[in-house]
Amino acid sequence: MQKYTFPKDFVWGTATASYQIEGDNRFSDWWQAEIHRPDKLKEHSAEGCDSYNRYEEDFDLAKKLNNNGIRISLEWARIEPEEGVFNEQELEHYKKVLQAARQRGLQTFVTLHHFTNPMWIYKKGHWANIKTPKYFARYAKKVGESLGSEVDVFLTINEPQVYALMGYVLGNWPPFSKNYFKSLIVQINFMRAHVLAYKELKKINTHYTVGIVKNIVWYETKPKGAALWDKCAVKFLNFIGRDFFLLPISNQLDLIGLNYYFTNRVVNLKQSNPNTVVSDLGWWINPEGLGKILNSLKRYKVPVYITENGVADAQDKLRVTFIQEHLAQVAKAIENGADVRGYFHWSLIDNFEWAEGYWPRFGLVEIDRTNGLERKPRKSFDYYAKVCKTGEVEL
Repeated sequence: MQKYTFPKDFVWGTATASYQIEGDNRFSDWWQAEIHRPDKLKEHSAEGCDSYNRYEEDFDLAKKLNNNGIRISLEWARIEPEEGVFNEQELEHYKKVLQAARQRGLQTFVTLHHFTNPMWIYKKGHWANIKTPKYFARYAKKVGESLGSEVDVFLTINEPQVYALMGYVLGNWPPFSKNYFKSLIVQINFMRAHVLAYKELKKINTHYTVGIVKNIVWYETKPKGAALWDKCAVKFLNFIGRDFFLLPISNQLDLIGLNYYFTNRVVNLKQSNPNTVVSDLGWWINPEGLGKILNSLKRYKVPVYITENGVADAQDKLRVTFIQEHLAQVAKAIENGADVRGYFHWSLIDNFEWAEGYWPRFGLVEIDRTNGLERKPRKSFDYYAKVCKTGEVEL
């Protein structure tokens, strides 16, 4: 058994997202989609986990986990429900949320856009509209002015390429489009939105720390005897999923937030995963992929925070080993020169998993939806609490 020790100032946290836990986000495009497109979305988010009201209870759980960081998101549709009209009451609410986190010794990592939009953005053409980045930058500026003193790290956009894929290629998420050209426009608009928001936030305070959250899937070929075309395909896929988006915005990044869940293996130009261990969602669990991505991100010469890493595991049979093995890869990457400064497990609590609804269970804490949304820490909760306290992992 080997012991891995993390730096003393390493940020240990858990992650959540507003729409997935707050409940009652009626001004959001997702809320309307749940009403009008039940053919695409399995379940209505409804009351969520009632974290809009129970956020202090959630932060108390994070504190019991010995976390010193928390990743949350703000709901744009609450803050700007009508174009150019900012809801000061909601901004005050989020200020209280952030203050509650900081009072518990939690550094606040705040995502400004986590998949959902105000309905007025949807009606104006969504993220395919060339003006949307400017609307987003205006919102970011308002947040920076109103809440910046309570934010440790701003994360502009969560998983922009996942959003473009699900909403504009596969057509499974709002706006339910299948248009490759539009998906490219959306990605470019997200790049522009990040750069504009970055500049607006820096105008307010040059000391603000601003990054983006990038989901990266690691692509690989079979270990031996891989065909040349598979090797070429893997290089192309890894470039598209990482550098295609990050390179154009690399001069406006104080850090990279990395979301990592799985690896895909390519054989004969098709996905062919060994699936030795899979999550409840059927994702192949391959911790080595995380280490390879972390090493590949060294070229950007900015700190990396793992902003999401977790497993759908309702029975809580995989989660402890999942955490052990992934953190071992993080420790090895740090030893190899990767500037990794924090790890946020997805997720603190079970939540609304978008088109899948509530059945996938990612939480260190179970949400009992049959008993008043009671919070019930799983066994893996105790394990992660020990890791966060000691800063050590044994494997």
